[in-house]
Amino acid sequence: MKKQKSAAALSARKASSPYKDAKLPSSRRVKDLIARMTLEEKAAQMMCVWQSKAATMLDAEGNFDFQKAKKSFRNGRGLGQVGRPSDAGGGKDARSMAVLTNAIQKFFLENSRLGIPVMFHEECLHGHAAPGGTSFPQPIALGATFNPALVESLFTMTALEARLRGAHHALTPVVDVAREPRWGRVEETYGEDPYLVSRLGIAAVRGFQGEKNFRDKQHVLATLKHFVGHGQPESGMNCAPSNVSLRVLEETFLYTFKEALREAGAVTLMASYNEIDGVPSHANKWLLRDLLRKQWGFKGFVVSDYYAIWELGYRPDTHGHNVAKDKKESCALAVQAGVNIELPDPDCYLHLVELVKKGVLKESQLDDLVAPMLFWKFEMGLFDDPYVDPEEADRVVGCDEHRALALTAAHEAITLLKNENGLAPLDLNKIKTIAVIGPNADRGLLGGYSGVPKHNVTVLDGIKAKAGKKMKVLYSEGCKITIGGSWNQDAVVPSDPEEDRKAIAEAVRVARKADVIVLAIGGNEQTSREAWGLNHMGDRTSLDLIGRQEELVKAMLGLGKPVIVFLFNGRPLSINYVAENVPVIYECWYLGQETGHAVADVLFGDYNPAGKLPISVPRSVGHLPVFYNYKPSARRGYLFDDVSPLYAFGYGLSYTSFKIANPRLTKKKIRTDGSTQVSVDVANTGKRAGAEVVQLYIRDLVSSVTRPVKEFKGFRKVWLEPGESTTVTLDITPALLSFFDVNMKYVVEPGDFAIMIGNSSRDADLQTLTLQVTR
Repeated sequence: MKKQKSAAALSARKASSPYKDAKLPSSRRVKDLIARMTLEEKAAQMMCVWQSKAATMLDAEGNFDFQKAKKSFRNGRGLGQVGRPSDAGGGKDARSMAVLTNAIQKFFLENSRLGIPVMFHEECLHGHAAPGGTSFPQPIALGATFNPALVESLFTMTALEARLRGAHHALTPVVDVAREPRWGRVEETYGEDPYLVSRLGIAAVRGFQGEKNFRDKQHVLATLKHFVGHGQPESGMNCAPSNVSLRVLEETFLYTFKEALREAGAVTLMASYNEIDGVPSHANKWLLRDLLRKQWGFKGFVVSDYYAIWELGYRPDTHGHNVAKDKKESCALAVQAGVNIELPDPDCYLHLVELVKKGVLKESQLDDLVAPMLFWKFEMGLFDDPYVDPEEADRVVGCDEHRALALTAAHEAITLLKNENGLAPLDLNKIKTIAVIGPNADRGLLGGYSGVPKHNVTVLDGIKAKAGKKMKVLYSEGCKITIGGSWNQDAVVPSDPEEDRKAIAEAVRVARKADVIVLAIGGNEQTSREAWGLNHMGDRTSLDLIGRQEELVKAMLGLGKPVIVFLFNGRPLSINYVAENVPVIYECWYLGQETGHAVADVLFGDYNPAGKLPISVPRSVGHLPVFYNYKPSARRGYLFDDVSPLYAFGYGLSYTSFKIANPRLTKKKIRTDGSTQVSVDVANTGKRAGAEVVQLYIRDLVSSVTRPVKEFKGFRKVWLEPGESTTVTLDITPALLSFFDVNMKYVVEPGDFAIMIGNSSRDADLQTLTLQVTR
């Protein structure tokens, strides 16, 4: 009888409060809930707490404090989001974070007037950035894999690890197109080409969101960022203006977002710090309302970048746009532009209620911005089944299966740039002693926005593990890059030249005893990173090796022994001396927690490198811009220097050899609305199994506006055994031939198109066909 009464009471409550009825569609539940919400409750949904967690809801150990939370949120209005619960109390492991998010969620469900749950967001750039999370290669290294399926599987794994701990919202992927190597955030991107970035961005979103069945507790919302133009800042400085034409904005920077929305349905976007044509993105109505929502039909929500609404005015510790005189005006501008929620802490949006009451804003504007956030809280099941299992989180996060996937990604990211006389791979059975030298040889190399994985294998660790008792492994640091080198360490302290030279002398003494020298050099987490404040810089005026690293290279070469260089860096470096004099060079970027194992596998031939450069490597800063898809009047030449890049987009060698032959078009002539296919035969003509990336480039030979000399428009990665061959076929559709014409109409113009296919963007590596397009 009691059960019947309880069921009847529950049914009555649902009938009187439709938003509580899980059987109703989310849209109807949102409509009902918003009608019940006060102005103050709506404003609360547009706010987040991050650094203020400790003051509002946590005890000294970072655990949930009910009494503190009860006092801080005694008005019962609720809260929109809680930022990065994984960092509470100095960092929570999987089990502890799950316990914490459950406790916070329970509090808001039971202690807010309407029982609206919170959403937890986390950083997930290359794995969940949390204690114990699996850390795989940085996005720029994932770009080198040219493998969307791998990228999707990595972010499927990341979504699972984050969701099991209680997270709902990942502040990634970065789909900025990196066309400025001086910029410290290159490592967060998938490279310089909009098509490659779009394909890997789509894969990442699909990994995070799956089929959007978020009630399975295995997926999270993905956030496309930074919208838009962030990847080519003036002077290479983070947050600086993006001084590009509307056509370049549309075809290069907006393209990646549009494609990821169209094909993968990303739920959220993050506005960018920069301005476009004098208008900061967080105040840009054309960008966030007219283009994104009205033209593209976006139905999700836009989050602010951290403190960016404040920066519409003036933020003393970094900069300001000065389009608002105070935080009230900043608040109004952001709401009018269409920013749904302010991250990371309540600041400018604290003025929402006041501005509505004064008539500066309308309550209906808040309704429009709150509704999509509530919709996705319903879709994720947060009103109905919000809790996670701490035991399951502990079992899955950082597990061996995930570690193996991180190693696969590290393998595929390594790019062989030079292999003189086939020196690599080394034969473990023929070398008695190897010297592992360099500032990056015995340190964790994760890059920015990283957690603390359960395993973090250095280059030295990996080579020692591979060598076992077969070979003696010697080590010397050689020199330093900077003192400390932590991403979070504000001050960047150059190494001492005298101490470096003493260390180089010691490295010479050590390396003299070896048969082969492996050098691990490049950059560190300080020398290429997000410059988020005047005291925390990360952009550079030079792309040369920092400090005495080149002196170290010369000293090692002077010993007359074989030298092999592994580069670790967050941006491309101008390694002219290394490129000219070192016989074997690998570009690794940052490979994640399995760095050492991946390096050792490649070095000794247990894995055949197949990475391709996702960004061009310049000869110097004076050569910038160096992206491959330049206009016909650019790159005519310099006095006293080569105009070409040191290494081109799409370039990468293998231990085996491939032949790409017999290019042909299914149809050589199509109409402007027609399609065709290009095919090539690919054969492994060497003695090792390996992978090759077949790359398609297109050029409109005569057009109403100038077009790039070539544009990357398709690719496929194939694995072949020695002597094996296959045929690769790539589609050529109107979408790949279209551009914004002289009237800014997105069209295919009739005429001849050069169809180029090969294994890099270099002319020497491409074979060309002509496609005729008619009306």
